[in-house]
Amino acid sequence: MIADSATERAPVSRESVVHAALALLAEGGLDSVSFRRIAKTLGVSGPTLYWHVENKRQLMDLMAEELVRRSGSAYAGPAPGQPWWCWLRADATRMFDALIATRDAPRVLAGNRPSPEAFPDIERVLGVLVDAGMTPGDAQQALSAIGAYVIGSATEWQAEVERSATQPLPDPSDEDVNTLRAEVLSGQPLLLQAISERLTRPRSSSFEFGLDLLIDGLRTRYAPQA
Repeated sequence: MIADSATERAPVSRESVVHAALALLAEGGLDSVSFRRIAKTLGVSGPTLYWHVENKRQLMDLMAEELVRRSGSAYAGPAPGQPWWCWLRADATRMFDALIATRDAPRVLAGNRPSPEAFPDIERVLGVLVDAGMTPGDAQQALSAIGAYVIGSATEWQAEVERSATQPLPDPSDEDVNTLRAEVLSGQPLLLQAISERLTRPRSSSFEFGLDLLIDGLRTRYAPQA
């Protein structure tokens, strides 16, 4: 006797809805994530999903939390003996790498709000920064500032990758292009030098430069060296 397909189907849960949404995100970007497509993926009717997720905004918040968890930086806190500023830098770098790896992932995280289930983890992370000398409000602002920088940088990265598909950056070893650039910018020597320097650096250097400014600024303020 063949089992009924509805009997074989795994029960729908909030987790399965989020995982299906992230699979659609990876496949076609945020515009492809809809309750209709998620329901089709899970083999259920659309209204069934509303037992688990109230609306698209809540779904995106849950997707954001799962992306953070998958990045390996889910409010873990510093490793034993790891300075808090090294932890913040490593955490931000892991998150950046995770975001640029999935199409439109930065858009999912932008404006997200944590669920109550994440509150204990956030409390623990805030405690690390409060122990470093920050007020709770300053600790929250520090995390928000780093998060906003990571999301913005990842958004710019993905936009540049998309543009480079049809308008790639010039090869810094192309002498003809370099000569033409020097002629066009003959009256702007600083801009010419800046462009020349940037073309020879790794694409990630801009993100790393800005992140260092943020982290070093926090360290200077809250952990000044003797």
